[in-house]
Amino acid sequence: MADDERTRAARLVDAQAKAVRLFAEIEERGLVASGEGERAVSDRIRDLANEMFGTTRHWHKRIVRSGPNTLLPYRENPPDRVIGADDIVFADFGPIFEEYEADFGRTFVLGDDPAKHRLRDDLPRVFAAGKAFFEGDPEITGERLHAEVGRLAAEGGWELGGWHAGHLVGEFPHETIDGADVESYITPGNGTPLRRTDRTGRHCHWILEIHLVDRERGFGGFHEELLTL
Repeated sequence: MADDERTRAARLVDAQAKAVRLFAEIEERGLVASGEGERAVSDRIRDLANEMFGTTRHWHKRIVRSGPNTLLPYRENPPDRVIGADDIVFADFGPIFEEYEADFGRTFVLGDDPAKHRLRDDLPRVFAAGKAFFEGDPEITGERLHAEVGRLAAEGGWELGGWHAGHLVGEFPHETIDGADVESYITPGNGTPLRRTDRTGRHCHWILEIHLVDRERGFGGFHEELLTL
């Protein structure tokens, strides 16, 4: 039997809270470090999620990207790369907690490059501004929010790194809610309101993804978490 809406929302928030704790522990243990391969770091984060929460499943591929690999959108699969001493690195994980999906991404900067530090600091600011824009418009569509995120990125001197700025999230697997079509994403062409119900009558919940890049300098950063709760 499906959970009621209040329980669904609470369990999504709880899944994200666990992801927050996971990422805090990643930083505490210094798992993102120079001299380590991206895949090795990804595997250690996977093992840490299992150690902390008994999590053995992730609903999307585990991503750790560094240096020029941070320019690439989710669908790309670049070769493994060793993290450098002056690199920017992002991690994007989708652990499943008690059948509910979390989707959480953060950026780490190694070294003192001011441009990379500025990007890392701009990511949560753009996220917060995008969320405030969403909250201020009850009828907001996916394409309208995407346009605003693009405007905020350009205002800071960055470009968007991918074709969308977020997606549906829910019980695993959330793809069965609406399918992998444009209405499942915060992207141009999605003229449907984000505040709506899915085909089974449940409230849609969304992840907001901020992938900002500096193509001239050859790096990017990433920040994502729940938009609607």
